[in-house]
Parts: sequence; structure tokens; C-alpha cells
Amino acid sequence: MNTEQERGSLSVVGIGPGAADMMTGEAFSAIEESDVIAGYQVYVDLVKDQFPGKEFLATPMRREEERCALALREAAEGKKVALICSGDAGVYGLAGLVLEMAPEFPEVEITVVPGVTAALSGAARLGAPLIHDFAVISLSDLMTPWETIEKRLRMAAEADFAIVLYNPSSRKRADYLCRACEILLETLPPEQVCGTVRNIGREGEETRICTLEELRGIQVDMFTTVFVGNRSTKRIGDRMVTPRGYARER
Repeated sequence: MNTEQERGSLSVVGIGPGAADMMTGEAFSAIEESDVIAGYQVYVDLVKDQFPGKEFLATPMRREEERCALALREAAEGKKVALICSGDAGVYGLAGLVLEMAPEFPEVEITVVPGVTAALSGAARLGAPLIHDFAVISLSDLMTPWETIEKRLRMAAEADFAIVLYNPSSRKRADYLCRACEILLETLPPEQVCGTVRNIGREGEETRICTLEELRGIQVDMFTTVFVGNRSTKRIGDRMVTPRGYARER
């Protein structure tokens, strides 16, 4: 077992959307102070140029448990490790899995470093769609049954939350956003204001404001975040805005 002086550490770091200027100072410092940077290959590639001279460890998609174990083992050897996640490490990230596995590595000091999740960075690109209460729902059914996702969509719409949809589509789930829209249309009007943001903070960034009916026919991918307004959300020019209620007389 390592001595106290040799004790390793693991920082689970949210790097934000991927652009250097959208990473928090705390996240940047945690990565800069690390010996090893571990993560999904796509995210590692995003930071390689910013942190030359580091040791990089990457695994493919859907190898999350292996990735966390790899990072923990490196830290157990006395190294400072940064396990990076896109957005925020605690929002569909790896912070929870690392903490579940942490009892097997009692010698490792673990820190969770927050980042800017897509709900926030995407909302800023669209305007102000999340000023009031909102719900975040992933359409990926890899770990959540579709029946549960359907229930969450219905409940969020009935409760009049603005809704952010993560993982709206993939090659195997090409029709999931359409299916989600059809569920939301059971409660919400076709003219409900919606928006999409693709490649937030990266090359090729695209934003779009549309209606819920139009959204049903739009093709998106895993790099797209979808926003569905609540009943008060409106389009103001090229912005999507959900009033907070400060000036109801307007």
C-alpha cells in the first residue's frame, strides 16, 4: 500500500462542451496538475493539444467501467489522475460510477470537479429557455428502459417543465426524437417553441429554433442537445425565451 506521501488522487473532471474557453478554471487546474489524463477517446482528443507532456489513456465508447477502473488503478499507484467527461462529470458523467467503485481503492483520494453541462451551454446559445423550472431527460435506453423514458417525458410535459433532451438520436436510435415528440404532443401544442444546438462550442456549431411539430421531423445526432419550452416559452427574434414572471403585464 502507498504511504501517505505517495497517495494518489483521482479528479473526475467535467470539461464542458469541449472548447478551451468554456472549461472552468477549476477543471483546467485539475487537468494541468495531473500526471495522467484518462477518458473516452473523443474527449481525450479534445484536450491533447492543451496539455502537452501528459500521459493519455483512452477507451472506446461503452467501456465506462473499464475506463473508471483504469483511472483508479493509475491513481492507486500514486499518480495524479484526471478522468475527463464532457459537460459536467455528475450529469450523465462518470462521477457516480467512480464513487461506486471507490471502496475497492481506499488509498485513492477522489475529487469531483464540475463543468458546464450541455443544458446550460446550449441554453445560452439559444437565448434563455431555462429561466424557470426545467427537467433534463436522456433518450438513450442503453441503461434506462424506454418505458421509463416515456413516463418521464409525459410527466415532465404534464408538469409544464421546460425540457432538455440529451442523446436524442444515434444510428441505432434514429427515430427516438420523433417518438419523444409524439409523446410530448399528447400534452403540448404543435406550435410549442423548441430549439436544437449541435456541436456546442466546437467547430460546426449550429442552432435552430422551431416548433414541436417541426422538431418531430428534424434529423439530429448524438452531438445535438434539444430544448422543448414550457407553455410560456416564446420566440423573440432569433432567441428562445422562457419568461420568469418578472413583468407579467407584458
